Amino acid sequence: MTSPASTADSGPALPGATAGGGSRRLGVALLVIATAQLMVVLDATIVNVALPHVQQALGFSGSGLEWVVNAYAVTFGGLLLLGGRAGDILGRRRVFVFGLLLFSAASLLGGFATSEWWLLTARAVQGVGGAVIAPTALALITTNFPEGEERNRAFGVYAAMAGAGSAVGLLLGGILTTYVSWRWVLFVNVPIGIVVAAAAPRVLAESPRRPGRIDVAGAVTGTGGVALLVYGLSKAATGPDGVSHWGDAQVLVSLAASVVLLISFVLIERRSSRPLLPLRVLADRNRSGAYLIMLCVSTGLFGLFFFLTLFIQNVLHYSAIRSGIAYLPFAIGVVVASALASQLVPRIGPRPLILAGAAAIAGGMFWFSQLTEHSGYTGQLLGPMLLSSFGLGLVFVPLALVALHNVAERDSGVASSLLNTAQQVGGAIGLALLGTVAWTTVANSARTQVAHAAKAGQPVPKPGTPLPASIYDHALAVGFSRAFAVAAGIGLLALIIAIATIRVRRQDLSGAVPAPPEAAPRPAAEPQPAELLAAELLAAELQPAAVQRHEDRVALAAAARPCRLC
Repeated sequence: MTSPASTADSGPALPGATAGGGSRRLGVALLVIATAQLMVVLDATIVNVALPHVQQALGFSGSGLEWVVNAYAVTFGGLLLLGGRAGDILGRRRVFVFGLLLFSAASLLGGFATSEWWLLTARAVQGVGGAVIAPTALALITTNFPEGEERNRAFGVYAAMAGAGSAVGLLLGGILTTYVSWRWVLFVNVPIGIVVAAAAPRVLAESPRRPGRIDVAGAVTGTGGVALLVYGLSKAATGPDGVSHWGDAQVLVSLAASVVLLISFVLIERRSSRPLLPLRVLADRNRSGAYLIMLCVSTGLFGLFFFLTLFIQNVLHYSAIRSGIAYLPFAIGVVVASALASQLVPRIGPRPLILAGAAAIAGGMFWFSQLTEHSGYTGQLLGPMLLSSFGLGLVFVPLALVALHNVAERDSGVASSLLNTAQQVGGAIGLALLGTVAWTTVANSARTQVAHAAKAGQPVPKPGTPLPASIYDHALAVGFSRAFAVAAGIGLLALIIAIATIRVRRQDLSGAVPAPPEAAPRPAAEPQPAELLAAELLAAELQPAAVQRHEDRVALAAAARPCRLC
């Protein structure tokens, strides 16, 4: 019930994947993995709702407050590759539990914060814990669930948590901040993390430890490159005041250093005997396509949550709790579509689902681009929200299956981390690119409206004073609509990439492994040729490192071939 690639490297049988009496254990194992994933995803949005209360309590400046979000995003995005590879080498369950305990401890520390640096340090450490949890949680599905129906169902639940967690975080953050305290958006992680960490060794099978050392040079360049990329993009976006920061020195230096480090990372990985990211993982066209699609989808998803939340609160004037409730249909759409996708994958394969999902995402974003300041929730928001959430649910499940299909068991952690890295970097690109489009358009629209009002002899606001609600609401609607139009184009790009790259068939994910053809029996009287015997003895004496180098050369040769669209 496992893929050929997995069987070759899996070692002894794993208890979580056994058939006899294992269904209950697999159910609890899935609950543990899904809860951990939900906790990590929730933390990306639950804190956003509490930011005004954090600023008031700890005296953050406007520029310092954004680091409550960025400190988590930079360490989380930068350390994903290292977290995934550490699980491959040291044992995924062991590393998973460590990440949970670290995340819980950082949440407890942050909840008691009494100063800016205290909270920012806790948020950065939370990001480290999240970078360990996210890739190992995804890889533990391949470790504990046999390929086929059980794994498809597990990926469906995982995708539902990943997609709906952001929306649930907005609701939970509003409730905790309003009725308890902003500190509880951090405290809430502590009991959940401890319970999940205690249950993990009892229900999750451990992957085999692989002797070796971490590729230090690759870890430094890869981690630094991704972290600087996320940081530079997070600082680059044009702000609500319409001032562009793409030309700022710190942005230019960060992005340039990121390019240098990432190029160095690729060169180091090509020559390393134990690379942090074996390039054979990227040699498969389907897997690389899945990563690119996730990058595009995440670009639109992060922009959707950011701008739609501002529109609901600033234009529709919803409270924090009411805004969270407004996202419930989105969360429900992702959960329903993820469950449907896990059922449909064995019947029609991943390609039709990815194509349909990408098309729905692009359509939902284009529908959002029709918003005006007069739009209402039921008439103009609910429809595109359901369409885009349904598309996300259809995409997430097959993308995870394709990204981890036919990958060697020893590389499952790093393959999982690449999917999470694509999601995180895509989010940073989305906020930078779409933020620049949106706020530039908002500023231009406001100036144009004020100029027209002055020309018509109408009263205009004095410089430095707030704009009238009618002007500001219209400017926000125009700017956000333009950002959603760009997001629709990115969704269309994801559809084109899917058409060009995804070729995995439903039979490939069924879990059935074809039996190897039987070799013709050798006559007993016929002696084995001496050359053949010597070749077999030589193959038996090959060292693992030599085998790995041979696999890498084959994979890189395959990656260098021209990509055909059919």
